Amino acid sequence: MSSSNRRFFIALLPPQEVQNYANEIKQIFADRYGSRAALKSPPHVTLQPPFDWLSEDLPTLIQRLSEFASQQAPVPVELSGFGAFVPRVIYINVVKTPELLDLQAKLMAYMETTLGIVDPVSKTRSFAPHMTVGYRDLTKQNFRAAWAEFQAQPLRFNFQVLNLTLLIHDGKRWIIYKEFPLMGG
Repeated sequence: MSSSNRRFFIALLPPQEVQNYANEIKQIFADRYGSRAALKSPPHVTLQPPFDWLSEDLPTLIQRLSEFASQQAPVPVELSGFGAFVPRVIYINVVKTPELLDLQAKLMAYMETTLGIVDPVSKTRSFAPHMTVGYRDLTKQNFRAAWAEFQAQPLRFNFQVLNLTLLIHDGKRWIIYKEFPLMGG
């Protein structure tokens, strides 16, 4: 039996109504601005960027994430307006609350110490929580047009996230693999 690597990442997913809203915006980016890349994953806030993991070691990954999540409290998330990483990415802005920053820092440290998973880029820059709606395939011209439309658009959501979500790449898109309840308090 040969071993195979799969791509995963860990994120917080908003409640369904917020996902629906974000998906409508992603669809606008696809239809008006030719940016379809963001449609390849559910709306999310990435906590642990994509990493490779051996399929046969999945039980270990799942056990560790389960243990981690059980020690963490549900996290309040606040979305406020839009932001951009010029010249390619437009996103729904996620407010940097202490709870969110703390959860992400703890998860990154835990992944490194218990599983040896390290994201070198995250080591060199601070966590910038966001929910991408347009990126990668957004041309500079379309970026400018879209940013002109969205930069001042009001948007506000507040919600509790009750699970950590592990997503897996199926070769075409990111899909939810497993959710881990945040049980601590």
